Amino acid sequence: MIDLRKAAFAALLGMTTAMPALAQTSWDMSVVWPEGNFHTKNAQAFADRVAEVTDGEVTITVHSGGALGIKGPEGMAAVRDGIVPIADILMSQQVGENPALGVEALPFLAPTSQDLALLHKFYRPKIEEIAAGMNQKLLYMTPWPGQAVFSKTPIAKIEDMAGMTIRVVDANGHNFFGALGATPVQMPWGEVVPSLAAGTINAVTTSSSSGVDGAFWEFMSEMNTFNWQASSNIVTVNFDAWNDLEPEAQAAIEAAAADMEGQFWLNSRAEDAGRIATLKEHGMNVTNPSPELKAALLEKSKPLWDDFKARVPDAAPVIDAYLAARDN
Repeated sequence: MIDLRKAAFAALLGMTTAMPALAQTSWDMSVVWPEGNFHTKNAQAFADRVAEVTDGEVTITVHSGGALGIKGPEGMAAVRDGIVPIADILMSQQVGENPALGVEALPFLAPTSQDLALLHKFYRPKIEEIAAGMNQKLLYMTPWPGQAVFSKTPIAKIEDMAGMTIRVVDANGHNFFGALGATPVQMPWGEVVPSLAAGTINAVTTSSSSGVDGAFWEFMSEMNTFNWQASSNIVTVNFDAWNDLEPEAQAAIEAAAADMEGQFWLNSRAEDAGRIATLKEHGMNVTNPSPELKAALLEKSKPLWDDFKARVPDAAPVIDAYLAARDN
């Protein structure tokens, strides 16, 4: 005689095991930096954590070196338009989308990591607002090491920069080095090393990390550690992709991003020390500006702050609140 209870249980078990697993989400992440760059390593660590905290429901594949064909200045637009669901983006290269994204790149506005952390207290809500207006959510921010000037000849005074054709990232850099008598050329990272090799440029402002990535000792001998400009990457996700996730997955990813961001800042500091050591090992002369040169550079910088506030009025409250907090 058939046990109806057992038969019913067996049928139910068969239905249960035949049910499909929860839908998995796979995101391709655009990263323009080389595989060994610390931002790329941070992105991979984040991807690993996301897979862990979502029990494999969300997986992120990191595509380094611009493998997806997206150039630096195209990052936020690519996420906005859903060309990629998530990307690691150099914020100062996005000023064409919104000029307020250039605040932290103002010369000598936030020259130390402590200054930058204070600036972000007032600035981050603005960045989140801009990102939301471009159909994306900010997950985390990580600063680059301070921006140096790599050159063929030493820089002891402002006049030593006259005649330098220098690569810059954004309009702030263009205005600053133009005021110093150099000839700035704005270009994304992917064009820097070919331009050095071709002689199109003979100086570069960038971090120690990129100096090693580009093997700058093959082209130049001097690293001048101005720390003149702060520069952060942001990782954002397309809102349509984000809203497709279950609330539990969203909460887990947000928590992971918040938890890891502090370590990513520490990674940036460690990166700077390690990369400067590598540059020295390859024969580069690493120098700090004299107090006199630093004072002269700051004097050239402050008018650019006022010009920026007049040109980008919705950024002025951020700058003013930060300066009031820093100077009090």
